[in-house]
Amino acid sequence: MIASSLKQRGDILTRDPVFVFVPTLDNYSTAMGADLFWTYVRNSFVVTVCAVLLALLVALAAGFAIARMEFKGRRGMILVIMMAQMAPWEVLIIVMYLNARDLEMLNSLLALTIIYFVMALPFTLWTLRGFIAAVPKELEEAALIDGCSRTRAFFSVIFPLLAPGLMATSIFGFIMAWNEFAMVLVLNKAPEAKTLPVWLSSFQTAFGNDWGATMAASTLVTIPVLVLFLILQRRVTGGMAAGAVKG
Repeated sequence: MIASSLKQRGDILTRDPVFVFVPTLDNYSTAMGADLFWTYVRNSFVVTVCAVLLALLVALAAGFAIARMEFKGRRGMILVIMMAQMAPWEVLIIVMYLNARDLEMLNSLLALTIIYFVMALPFTLWTLRGFIAAVPKELEEAALIDGCSRTRAFFSVIFPLLAPGLMATSIFGFIMAWNEFAMVLVLNKAPEAKTLPVWLSSFQTAFGNDWGATMAASTLVTIPVLVLFLILQRRVTGGMAAGAVKG
């Protein structure tokens, strides 16, 4: 994909693969010069970041309650979380469209943010629950004995130990929301309310068989996820392994 994005049209549409070529950035100029490109970039970042932060915030509180507290319905809640994680969200597109229409939230970034937050929450909650359960209770009890409240004990003792788990869940939530296509395609028909995945699908139609520009657009969509994963890859691997220690 990256190699094709740097090739001339003649080097791409050839029967024999071309491995040595003079790179060009014309394809990237074509992609970035498309209408509303920077609007789509902004929409994707706003929706994705807000959804991931909301999921982390709610999952932290709920994961702590499930992992540390005993209350009626706790096992049932865990079962519901697992079922929600396995559910194919695409079967709910029509229902979500009708709800968004009735609430006058079509072509709204807020509606997308809420939906992506709900989609990312089960996985985030399940992973953080296991990570919190892996932190020894004795650390929290020692903080309580020293005079800390439960809230302060959580943020002073437990929260710093959750960094790998937070990064692991945030990267997977980011990938899910960043690449999501079906929901935004159905809910947001206005051009200024779309995100990069939908823009990418319409890009090929708009430019026909300009595969160089199409590959450049695909590379631009992939770069944020790739950079984020390269930065957090060690903590992602450690966080996923640590979060799976206790079920």
